[in-house]
Amino acid sequence: MPTPLDTQWHSLAFAALILRQILDNPIENETPQSRLKQIGMMSVLYYMHQGNQRLTLSNIMELTALTRGGVSETVDQLVARKLLTETLTTNAMGRGRAREFRIAPSIFENLRALQGG
Repeated sequence: MPTPLDTQWHSLAFAALILRQILDNPIENETPQSRLKQIGMMSVLYYMHQGNQRLTLSNIMELTALTRGGVSETVDQLVARKLLTETLTTNAMGRGRAREFRIAPSIFENLRALQGG
């Protein structure tokens, strides 16, 4: 069972890994501001992931108070970087379609490798 210290180290390792992934691999015509938004968004998404919240545009908008376009723009960049995976699911009302995201499994594999497990 993880201890509180293990959880803190995991969070710190996640943040450092994401920071390096985004800053060390700039995309053509990408601004520094865009990279900082991506780093911040990954922090928010990790927080939501830890809280077992679905990573949908609506849930992200609710937590961050950003517009749908603001969330979409940053999330799309993270999907393009392969830091997030995207699937289409039914929306909360069960009738329409919603985009749902997950932190890419490769991120967690890299974390396990860093932690020696």
